[in-house]
Amino acid sequence: MPSDGYTYVCAFDVLEEDVPRRFEVEGVPLSLVLTEKQVFAIHDVCSHSAVSLSEGEVERCTVECWLHGSRFDLRTGHPLDPPATRPVPVYPVQIEDGRVYALVPPRSQR
Repeated sequence: MPSDGYTYVCAFDVLEEDVPRRFEVEGVPLSLVLTEKQVFAIHDVCSHSAVSLSEGEVERCTVECWLHGSRFDLRTGHPLDPPATRPVPVYPVQIEDGRVYALVPPRSQR
């Protein structure tokens, strides 16, 4: 069983290497990315333009916004290229018994 506060997102086997998948957890859009043998959860809305990051390309530990080309570090959410200048939230992930869980703060803490 995952630590307190973690919410079930999906079965691990639905994730494909370097293919972002969009989910909604506790009302928060997030993208799960399996890359470099790790699963990352990043807010699924680009901080520069309100488009889905799960429609972008993954390379190593980054995801690229398909609209303007900003890349975000999946570990920190920080933008690596303009035009984005603000980070997007990232969320801790736990994997147990073939299931993926994410820790998304309650609405009162966002």
